[in-house]
Amino acid sequence: MSVLAQLTDAQRGGPRLARDVTDDADLGKSYTLQEQLVDDFAAQGNPLKGYKISLTSEETQQLFEADEPLYGALLEDSVVAESVALTDLNEPLIEVELMFLVDETIEPGDDESDVLQKTRIAPGIEIPDSRFEDWFPNLSLNQIVMDRAVAEKVIVGDPVYDLQKADLANVEARVTLNGEHLVTGHSQDVMENPLHAMMWLVDALAKRDKRLEAGMIVSSGTFMLPKPLERGRYEVDFAGIGSVGVDVT
Repeated sequence: MSVLAQLTDAQRGGPRLARDVTDDADLGKSYTLQEQLVDDFAAQGNPLKGYKISLTSEETQQLFEADEPLYGALLEDSVVAESVALTDLNEPLIEVELMFLVDETIEPGDDESDVLQKTRIAPGIEIPDSRFEDWFPNLSLNQIVMDRAVAEKVIVGDPVYDLQKADLANVEARVTLNGEHLVTGHSQDVMENPLHAMMWLVDALAKRDKRLEAGMIVSSGTFMLPKPLERGRYEVDFAGIGSVGVDVT
């Protein structure tokens, strides 16, 4: 069975892939495989909904020996309400991120002001997971890209209008689990400003003749080193942005 077929089967609940699955592709070929995977799911009624940006901090890049971020496709069923079940997942983690909600197609020549005018920003939680076994932090960059940058689920809070670049440069996110403080993250860990991550994604997509289109969601990079997802109620308060929560059963 091809890697594409194995990833498709695993996404539907089939066996996870072993990490010794062939890894002779370069990143370009891995992105092509990711695109084929997305096309297959779109044909089955689960279309592209947006993107997530991975490896946006020096710490996470060092974990995977990377020198730039990666991106992965969010599917329509990636976006969930306020609950997820651990039994539906493999080895899930939790991250907290700002979500950019795209209201108008972003073109490659758009500057930071254009991007802010064409988007709204919302507090968010991302639950990354992989179709590979024993994946964190053991996958190669090619495997991560093939696997949609380990995109699984996102929870999106209420959006905020008219934010400026400076507003995003020093956002603190306080995370609690069952009312107990878990960790505090900072937007500066996302390429110094999540808007920088968005601009990187716009350029990266343009190189593959793709755009961020109206209706898409972008999970722009984690404020914290990922932690294993546990049962309970997570709440995240993003100072000046808003709050979001998820129940894990």
